[in-house]
Amino acid sequence: MGEINRFPDDNPNPVMRIDAAGHLIYANPASASVLKALGASVGEALSAEIVARFESVAPSRGFLEFRWESRTYAVWPVPIRELNFTNLYGMDVTAERAIVKFPDQNPNPVLRINWDGGLVYANRASAGLVAGLAIRIGAGLPADLREELLRMARATNRVAVEVEAGDRTYALLAVDVPEFGFVNVYGTDITAVKEQARLARENERLLLNILPAPIAERLRAGEALIADRFDDVTLLFADIVEFTRMSTSMSPIELVGVLNDVFTVFDALVEQFGLEKVKTIGDAYMVIGGMDEPSDDHTRRVASMALALTHAVDQIESARKLGMRFRIGIHCGPVVAGVIGSKKFIYDVWGDTVNLASRMESLGVPGKIQVSHAAMERLGATFELEARGPIDVKGKGPTLTYFVISERASGKASSR
Repeated sequence: MGEINRFPDDNPNPVMRIDAAGHLIYANPASASVLKALGASVGEALSAEIVARFESVAPSRGFLEFRWESRTYAVWPVPIRELNFTNLYGMDVTAERAIVKFPDQNPNPVLRINWDGGLVYANRASAGLVAGLAIRIGAGLPADLREELLRMARATNRVAVEVEAGDRTYALLAVDVPEFGFVNVYGTDITAVKEQARLARENERLLLNILPAPIAERLRAGEALIADRFDDVTLLFADIVEFTRMSTSMSPIELVGVLNDVFTVFDALVEQFGLEKVKTIGDAYMVIGGMDEPSDDHTRRVASMALALTHAVDQIESARKLGMRFRIGIHCGPVVAGVIGSKKFIYDVWGDTVNLASRMESLGVPGKIQVSHAAMERLGATFELEARGPIDVKGKGPTLTYFVISERASGKASSR
């Protein structure tokens, strides 16, 4: 205990300690004025009211303020549960509170309202806020804002109220000043902070458009080289049949519009079935299942998505007008995956599984979902399949393939 007590003695700010019963068991030399404000000495118990107040603010890391003569101190309680006592850390905030007393000196907006919601004061820094809210001294605040500020002034936990004023956004903190019967409202211009948050969300959205969420998180964490091996995943390739021919009669805007309509449906289905989009290549779309977490149903979920896709495309007006159909291929097995590039990076997968999944699509039949024998073995119990027979696959020779016809009601894969 001697080692614990030694260092607070050298702290220029007040440091005190109370035991579980509320007795003051230690105070460093800088605490003299705070002890007078607390009305206690080492060895004595603090009042039950003060102990209860410290206990109430400790979970939220809040603080209490005490005054002695002309000084104001803020005191933070920090429970040290393993040693069964609470440290009290103090700070002289007299200068900060002087700004509160003299709001004209505050570089940030300060308003003062009465309990009827009328504006009785606004400092010079409030000009933009006052103009943006279209309020004036002597008049009432808008009803919604008035009620919210007065409600927060009464609340135990102070929470700022956000308002739009002109082209700026402010956070307003309402503080009851009971000795004078009014409420001070302290404003902070958070326009830049809100814009930064918006840009961060937009960057996140763009990042997730080109990378699976787990990979994006690893990049944000600073992982420089991302390369993984997955022993068992399911890959789906989907390609629009004769899209090159269709596109020759379309304007660039029409072309991009149709692809956007179709791939937006793809994106929604990928999320619905708990899968990941790997990438789009022209009019082709590549999906992977089983990468994010080990599971035994990713092949079923990929097949369910493929069936859902064939029905969903029929509901897209632009695709229906073009008579759009897809070839879809599915295969499962091991792959290597990683991020390549440093500026315009992409996430990609490699291996024989990828090649065979691609062949299932390219050698497929328009409007059909073609799967390999390995995929069929996993789907046969829950899907109706039709044997196509062997097809000649480059580098593989004759290869057995099957068409997914429908999903049996008893074995429907759940979306996520």
